Amino acid sequence: MSEADDTSYGQLSVMNTGEFAGWRYWQGDPFESRSGPFFYRREDDGSYVSAFRAEPRHMNGGGFMHGGCLMTFADFALFAIATDELNGDHAVTLNLAGDFLGAVQSGSMVEARGEVTRGGGKTIFVRGMVTGNGKPALSFTGIIRRLTRR
Repeated sequence: MSEADDTSYGQLSVMNTGEFAGWRYWQGDPFESRSGPFFYRREDDGSYVSAFRAEPRHMNGGGFMHGGCLMTFADFALFAIATDELNGDHAVTLNLAGDFLGAVQSGSMVEARGEVTRGGGKTIFVRGMVTGNGKPALSFTGIIRRLTRR
């Protein structure tokens, strides 16, 4: 079976080596693997941070991070931020909106942090901020929908 034929869901894994040792990631998600890889972990205060290292392949023709890459990462971060609210359930993105605030250079540490602004049911509202080396790059809001288990 080729990668293109694999329709199974990714598996939550923990990175064992390198800069992101101890961070979680989705192994077997073809799009995120090609786009990132993206990682997340729980912070000491109980919140979640998502991160990845910007590489030349993430840049646009102007030499800074492509907006589509920032939005893809924000979409990943929605689910990391809502980890506790989701409690292991699958979900899909209903809406994702962002405002670009600054450029991210190759080699930058890109991070996302945020909060669930409303949860408790099938629809979860999230807001967050993506930074590049600590400088604001993208503010985002999103709505995710918990899927019913069959």
